[in-house]
Amino acid sequence: MSSFLFPPFKTPGIPVAGETAHYPVNRIFCVGRNYVAHAREMGMTVDRDAPFYFTKAPAAHAANGSRVPYPPGTENYHHEVELALAIGKPVFRADRNEAMAAIYGYACALDMTRRDLQMAEREKKRPWDLGKDVEHSAVIAEITPASAFSGLAGKAISLTVNGETRQNASLDEMIWKADEIVSHLSGFYHLSPGDIILTGTPAGVGPVVAGDYIEGRIDGLAPVELTLSDPE
Repeated sequence: MSSFLFPPFKTPGIPVAGETAHYPVNRIFCVGRNYVAHAREMGMTVDRDAPFYFTKAPAAHAANGSRVPYPPGTENYHHEVELALAIGKPVFRADRNEAMAAIYGYACALDMTRRDLQMAEREKKRPWDLGKDVEHSAVIAEITPASAFSGLAGKAISLTVNGETRQNASLDEMIWKADEIVSHLSGFYHLSPGDIILTGTPAGVGPVVAGDYIEGRIDGLAPVELTLSDPE
């Protein structure tokens, strides 16, 4: 067995409804501009040729209900509520039926974003890492297994900040559906159990500040919660 100079990174885990064991977080993929209204509010049009992606490292994960510091380097930190897909079996170059069968479960999630840094990098045609791959920025609620979920059709997705509604939409508004996303992404990666896919946010994103309590909801799933404390 290999020895390490420093303790290796501990794999984050997400609770699963009805299970004592947690779901391990391997990779976090994120779909960009998957709701027309959100793309418009960002000053962009939707690319209907194919989904596009960015990533967050597992180190960006924060446990649901965490209290975390407002991140450094930004003055415009935004909330984004999203549906998360948890992959449960190896899948590569899958058709839509195979892709759907590979989804172990669903969860409500937050993709927190240093919007000022994202926009500055976007204007220079540079990667979004400083804006998106932020410590404590991927918050994922308890996973509901697909076998215990009634399906995505007609489900509402919403977010409140200190009890005030900021985002309110339907999962039906997603441009690329869950099976299409998994099928497309599996053409570029050998997806495996532990891979999480955040499927994009609806319109209504906006800034939060230290002291804010954020709650995201999707019908039939456990809510996702985050509180921001003062910067370190």
